[in-house]
Amino acid sequence: MANTKSAKKATRKIARRTAINKTRRSQVRTMVRAVETAITSGNKDAAAAALKAAEPALMRGAQRGVVNKKTASRKISRLTASVARLGK
Repeated sequence: MANTKSAKKATRKIARRTAINKTRRSQVRTMVRAVETAITSGNKDAAAAALKAAEPALMRGAQRGVVNKKTASRKISRLTASVARLGK
């Protein structure tokens, strides 16, 4: 348990940041799942629209430290390739 005033404040700050990051991570996962669902259904227009919404959210998450930058880039790349394959 934190004893000093600064340690108690740090604990409060960490709890606040954890809650914010948790919602951001959840939002990113939801958007990625929406793209994957649209790809699975075979609807290219819906998949492209979902990807267009998910890409900035993923990069924003990477910028804010919720997801690793390379992980976000890899997910975007793979999702884009999957959406592109739907047209063939």
